[in-house]
Amino acid sequence: MDEARRDEQSMQYGFQSTLWSNEPMSVSELTAHIKDLMEDDPTLSDVRIAGEVSNLSRPASGHLYFTLKDAASQIRCVMWRSQAARAARALQNGDAIIARGRVSVYERDGIYQLYVESLVAQGAGDLNVEFERLKRKLEAEGLFDSARKRPLPAFPRVLGVVTSPTGAAFQDILNVLRRRYPLVEVVLAPTAVQGEEAPEQIVRAIQRLDALGACDVILVARGGGSLEELWAFNDERVVRAIAASRVPVVSGVGHEIDFTLADFAADVRAPTPSAAAEIITPDINELRMHVDALSAAMVARVSVRIADAGARFAALQRALRLLSPASQLTRWREKMLDLSRRLTTAQINRLALTRLRLEGLRAHLEDIGPAATLARGYAIVRRADEQLVRSVGDARAGDVLRVTVSDGEFRARVTDNPAAQIEGRRTNA
Repeated sequence: MDEARRDEQSMQYGFQSTLWSNEPMSVSELTAHIKDLMEDDPTLSDVRIAGEVSNLSRPASGHLYFTLKDAASQIRCVMWRSQAARAARALQNGDAIIARGRVSVYERDGIYQLYVESLVAQGAGDLNVEFERLKRKLEAEGLFDSARKRPLPAFPRVLGVVTSPTGAAFQDILNVLRRRYPLVEVVLAPTAVQGEEAPEQIVRAIQRLDALGACDVILVARGGGSLEELWAFNDERVVRAIAASRVPVVSGVGHEIDFTLADFAADVRAPTPSAAAEIITPDINELRMHVDALSAAMVARVSVRIADAGARFAALQRALRLLSPASQLTRWREKMLDLSRRLTTAQINRLALTRLRLEGLRAHLEDIGPAATLARGYAIVRRADEQLVRSVGDARAGDVLRVTVSDGEFRARVTDNPAAQIEGRRTNA
């Protein structure tokens, strides 16, 4: 850009043309210049700062990273491993300490911080003391009793969320719900989650959702932060509002290591907002598998019952057929036909047996009858008056006798007196 054009734009935006008299500095150059100024300042090269420890981090390197704060401000601190190893006691969040070191600039991030060389403890910090005091007070009132904790509904329809609408925590909650249980309806009660106005807003948000009467669960949430950043959730008004809610409340404030009084008052405490969303809702994929299993079991049971009912129906049909008049008539008809066949057979057999007996008697009669006797050489002798001649006394000399033999008959005359002969034989005897 030529000088005339640059001067024209400078005048347009109200800049003095002298701003363009030198070449601009880079960000690195400016940061390095500030660092040099700080390190050249004797006051900043050896300072003692009193404050409360928060956001303490102990990575595997052995260095300590933390924030030193008071009620109005804070400064980031670094304590290298060699100095940290010489510390008289293990540092904890909430400790009130006096740190000695130098102030310089961390050029990569462009922030100033205190490089701590030594520290001494002053005792528990004011916020920690207040935290413990409130905890003891509210615990004595029974607000944290496990007996008053209520179970969460298995399948919530409406979830009320108390959080900042612009915070990452709310987006994390929505992402979990979309993935895990998209059936739930979310009602957001927007509120500040940090600062002096936050406690009153959080209380109003909880009360609005509770009075709505549509929510099955209320989730109070915000992302992680230092003790003072989470302090709104240690406010006595917030704790009492959570305890007074008629709807079960889940607290999902901060990270896993963060604890607030809201956690103790809530019905369920979750380590993070995302974990809270998972605790509140079932997994829709698991529900699908469970429903499929129940459906298969139901189909199997219905099939078995249908088969049993079909078998019973068939048995009843058979029984009905057996008990029906037509079936009984058919059985009686069959029985009569069977009896008739048996009677006929018995009669035929009886007649055959009688015939055989008659044949036997006839044969016997023939064997003992006159014809058979005649055939054996015997004869039947009759007188003229048809009287049988059974003895010699029945015939007289001169009688004409009719003699019947097997193949006919003939006549004979008696020439002697058979009776006299017999009598003479008797006399001689």
